[in-house]
Amino acid sequence: MTNYLDFEKPLAEIEGKAEELRALARQNEEMDISDEAAALDRKAAEMLEDLYKDLTPWRKCQVARHPERPHCKDYIDALFTEYTPLAGDRNFADDHAVMGGLARFNDTPVMVIGHEKGNDTKSRIERNFGMARPEGYRKAIRLMEMADKFGLPVITLVDTPGAYPGKGAEERGQSEAIARATEKCLQIGVPLISVVIGEGGSGGAVAFATANRVAMLEHSVYSVISPEGCASILWKDAEKMREAAEALRLTAQDLTKLGVADQIIDEPKGGAHRNAKAAIESVGKAISSMLKEMDNQGPQQLVKARRDKFLGLGSKGLAA
Repeated sequence: MTNYLDFEKPLAEIEGKAEELRALARQNEEMDISDEAAALDRKAAEMLEDLYKDLTPWRKCQVARHPERPHCKDYIDALFTEYTPLAGDRNFADDHAVMGGLARFNDTPVMVIGHEKGNDTKSRIERNFGMARPEGYRKAIRLMEMADKFGLPVITLVDTPGAYPGKGAEERGQSEAIARATEKCLQIGVPLISVVIGEGGSGGAVAFATANRVAMLEHSVYSVISPEGCASILWKDAEKMREAAEALRLTAQDLTKLGVADQIIDEPKGGAHRNAKAAIESVGKAISSMLKEMDNQGPQQLVKARRDKFLGLGSKGLAA
């Protein structure tokens, strides 16, 4: 059963009617409704095209958060072979909101790290809805250090509303862990590629996305704060999240113009949740292309390029 977003309700009605006709035909084999169902399918396809042709920033937020959108584990299962998960920060615990380990990408040994939100109630609670605690960021630091030691490219998959703001996380040094992870991203002498596959929320995303190449899926978002959080702070009204989404410039299209993201990865018509396989294949092709761009770059060159990239952020937007 398709999980429709608010703005997709007219589409839900048309697709629902087409399915009702097919259900009637299955009950009565003498009934021929193929023409009517095909007409509804064409109308639904046209409406889907129109709905997704020019999404507002708030609607992009809704698509980025869609529960059926492929998550980190789906990408790892589909794109990587010989994946060996590595657990724990060797200090406090293993954070299930962050998964990572050794793997092969196109037969090349790599280290893959990402936020995992979960796909049902049980797994979402276990994964803390993709909101990492300090031990998650310290685990990522440990894996990046290992990758640097053995000369393995690092691929990160970003999908988090933000770092977990709970009391225990703050007591264990949440901000320090995020800062250290960001610092480690800037230090490692191996190719570092980051793909925002859903939400890129605040410092919790930056800690994984301070990379040589940052790609974003077409309907993903990346911002310093959620639209609801921004609206609550600026207007004391979370219901003004639409205005906040506009002001935050959080879409992949805005962020490539500003130089924050380097590449937009096209999604299937109707978003990644409508065709997860095609979306994952597109991400795989983009990662392969970005890795090839850094084939002949040495450690010092990679580190310098990464530092220059982030120190220069803002100049592109000011020039525009």
